[in-house]
Amino acid sequence: MDDIDRFLKEDLGDKGDITSDSLFTNEYVEAKIIAKEDCIVAGLKDAEIVFKKTGAETNLKIKDGDFVKKYTIIATIKGPARSILKGERLALNIIGRMSGIATETRMLVEKCKSINPKVTVAATRKTTPGFRKFEKKAVEIGGGEPHRFGLYDAAMIKDNHIKLIGRIDKAIKKVKEKIKDKIIEVEVENEEDAVTAAKLGMDVIMLDNFDSKSAEKVAKKIREINQNILIEISGGINPENIVNYASFADRISLGYLTHSIKNMDFSLEII
Repeated sequence: MDDIDRFLKEDLGDKGDITSDSLFTNEYVEAKIIAKEDCIVAGLKDAEIVFKKTGAETNLKIKDGDFVKKYTIIATIKGPARSILKGERLALNIIGRMSGIATETRMLVEKCKSINPKVTVAATRKTTPGFRKFEKKAVEIGGGEPHRFGLYDAAMIKDNHIKLIGRIDKAIKKVKEKIKDKIIEVEVENEEDAVTAAKLGMDVIMLDNFDSKSAEKVAKKIREINQNILIEISGGINPENIVNYASFADRISLGYLTHSIKNMDFSLEII
């Protein structure tokens, strides 16, 4: 059972769409999905899978990552009425959520790259349980970076790790002894820890909850020690202040992209 199967199971349970099943048999219909606002569209390929699983055929009019104006028809669906109605809400939920994330990501990426073409904008693990893969994909469609997907694909030494171990240098050395084949990142909250991490040759140093002036000063010190360290900015980043960090950061990550985004509005209408 894949993710889409699980999502459909949540809607259909063991008894299916009892309303549509009581009203229709094999009536063949056509429907269209319409964007109700200007946006970057994402999730179309996933919506196509939804309808394939329910027994309907989708014709995509655009592709994921395209910008569309309000009232644009982004797809048409043909098949039994019951098949289309079974997948309607799930498909719209996926497109709406992913398009909201992709649209906001694109806006932030363009703002930052107008200042520094090399900076990247990344998501975090502050995602909806069970929907992370789709939210991270939407960030990529919007031009951002997914960052790590879980606790298994990169090592990140965070504040609570350091508190439990006692010292940042001790935590770094212990992780580096045991992990040889993954990126190792450390989160720092002050200049002293940033300098220590730089001297110990971290792959990535995250400056967490720094104001922009302090972050720029510390980033300069890190690069004086080791120019190969990637400098990430995170903590308290939002659409209003992100540009203050763009000129000197290598990567800016923000949970806002996946935990505070408004869904885009789409509707499915029977033709």
